[in-house]
Amino acid sequence: MARQLRAEQTRATILTVAADLFDRHGYESTSLSEIVNHARITKGALYFHFAAKQDLAQAIMEFQSRTSRRLAAELDGRGYSSLESLMRLTFDFARVSAENPVLRAGLRLATGGVEVRPPLRHPFAEWRDLTSSRLLGAVKEHDVHPDTDVDSAAHTLVCSLVGTGVVSRALDPVARQSRRTAELWQVLIRGMVPVTRRPRYLGLAARLERETAAA
Repeated sequence: MARQLRAEQTRATILTVAADLFDRHGYESTSLSEIVNHARITKGALYFHFAAKQDLAQAIMEFQSRTSRRLAAELDGRGYSSLESLMRLTFDFARVSAENPVLRAGLRLATGGVEVRPPLRHPFAEWRDLTSSRLLGAVKEHDVHPDTDVDSAAHTLVCSLVGTGVVSRALDPVARQSRRTAELWQVLIRGMVPVTRRPRYLGLAARLERETAAA
């Protein structure tokens, strides 16, 4: 049992160190030797858990996918409207990404053209599906204009969220991520939500910004 626990701790250390290096320097610019040195392990320990750098990238994106699904599942069944659930999901993911280097690395890998091996889906495709289902529910609940092309709106929303995250990381401190997410939702709400429903969701965006910043 002690040996298994040490192995799990070593794997977690390798993954965290690799994620931090991928996040700061990029996938291509990070070597396995650098990961070994920063993790303070032997090459044998690294290869015991990960046969190649691509395996590390795959593990990071698998963690990202599990986290996205977990956050979405936690919001289901809480009585939120579909649009509120979607908004909360975006703020939650922005928060945990700011806190967790593995999730930050996952975003950098996803935007850097690193191959995603089946059966894992590309994170952006997964996020688009999560967004589509909630926007479809929001249309049925009259929180989004009935003539909205849900697939196009979901694609645009994911592109906007990813782009906001990438640009914010380059120009803003981590603490400002919630502000940028709120600003994006202010634009989206004015474009998608009927006038009579806008005050509710504009107020929600402001509240989620405060809650995320205080977390």
